[in-house]
Amino acid sequence: MHVKVIMSSLVLALLVGCGHDGDKNIDDEVSVLISSYALTGDPSTNRTIPSINSPKAQLGMKLFYTKGLGGDKDSACVTCHHPVLGGGDNLSLSVGVGAVIEDLLGEGRLHDASSAHYDGFAPVPRNAPSTLNIALWDSVLFWDGRVQSITPNAGENGSVGGIRTPDSAFGFVDLSAGANLTVAQARFPVTSPEEMKGFVFEAGNSNDVLRTALATRFVSQTITNTWQNEFDSVYGTNSVNFPNIVDAIGEYERSQVFVNTPWKAYVQGDTSAISTEAKHGAKLFFSSYEAGGMNCVMCHSGDFFTDESFHVAAMPQVGRGKGDGVEDDFGRMRESSDSVDKYAFRTPTLLNVEMTGPWGHAGGYTSLRAVVTHMVNPDTAVPGYDLSQLDSMVKTTNTASNTALALAQLNANRTAGISPHQSVIATDGQIDNLVEFLKTLTDPCTKDRNCLSPWIPDNLSGPDSLQLNAVDQASSLL
Repeated sequence: MHVKVIMSSLVLALLVGCGHDGDKNIDDEVSVLISSYALTGDPSTNRTIPSINSPKAQLGMKLFYTKGLGGDKDSACVTCHHPVLGGGDNLSLSVGVGAVIEDLLGEGRLHDASSAHYDGFAPVPRNAPSTLNIALWDSVLFWDGRVQSITPNAGENGSVGGIRTPDSAFGFVDLSAGANLTVAQARFPVTSPEEMKGFVFEAGNSNDVLRTALATRFVSQTITNTWQNEFDSVYGTNSVNFPNIVDAIGEYERSQVFVNTPWKAYVQGDTSAISTEAKHGAKLFFSSYEAGGMNCVMCHSGDFFTDESFHVAAMPQVGRGKGDGVEDDFGRMRESSDSVDKYAFRTPTLLNVEMTGPWGHAGGYTSLRAVVTHMVNPDTAVPGYDLSQLDSMVKTTNTASNTALALAQLNANRTAGISPHQSVIATDGQIDNLVEFLKTLTDPCTKDRNCLSPWIPDNLSGPDSLQLNAVDQASSLL
């Protein structure tokens, strides 16, 4: 066990601070850290970000909301990725196909007992990643990085050098991947039986046959629609095909850039933009272990707060997982076949993290404070993990044993020098300050339904009769 005690009365006094002199001191200290990491506060700089008002993004929004892309016509992209729900679904594990109420999103969405493969638990094995700021990823998408830029370049969203996907061998370019990482990932939810495909539609056929069949629906009038007119206005005559479908969806997703945070304002000179507590949290976040910090920046680096790499963090292994027949989840190792990658998952961005819970690759934590506490000290968090925070749809049969294996892997990686992560004994006040800092990474627009309205269709009848009319049991925000 690697535990580092960092508190002393002197350190505590420095962290708490008081009055204007205390604020100035902490501002000076955080400013030094900001400079040392060359932070600008804005990860969207020097990127081409589409406008939500562009014709292609508008078409993509309509496609994002149609259940016509679901094999059984009961789920859409937005089923698991609604802008008001932080670009996710506010569930630990998603219920894609076979829901009791198709248009009910978030809390209360249940799997129908009459659905194929029903066993009483959420069918999707991993937490739905947020689509917010997806245009800012340059290397990998999905928790295990199975959509990956072969030669990632900063600011390109994988648009240069080729992309590997599950349709190509590991390390090899998929020639049909599309224009960028965002488009490439949009090709796969429709192929997942649990997410959108279902278990009957095009059963046994290849992904390409399935995709063609979905596009054919829009042309053949199997469902009454005006999709041809919509596509003609953006792509030209006779342009309804699956590559154009995901190209438009990708453009809509890439327009969801929300980076105007209090932290950005602070980095750019407004020292009143964040609280004193958040400033102390920032100092802990960016300071090394040796300097009395938590060294979070080790993995959550840069203005996008991720190294886009894979690390073992021993997050709770809840749900059925993606263990290839074993109720567990081996993460990146499923793609790389490298034992070092067992239980390793992609470092999530922390922008808007307040809005993108539940947290972890399987949504094992349902409060931001709980996941911060885990990351600071997995060695104590794992034995004390509280199963009661999960809803009844989350399978927990092997959670304790599987999570213990993940923690053992983390400690083995530490011993081998593969992981620089250390467990730290932190005070409640330090955890609180870290949480306050993380909240400064939230763009206020993500908490405002009116501000998000450009990304939500006004006309929910849409080009077909299958536009998902989202409702939320807990609020009227959707």
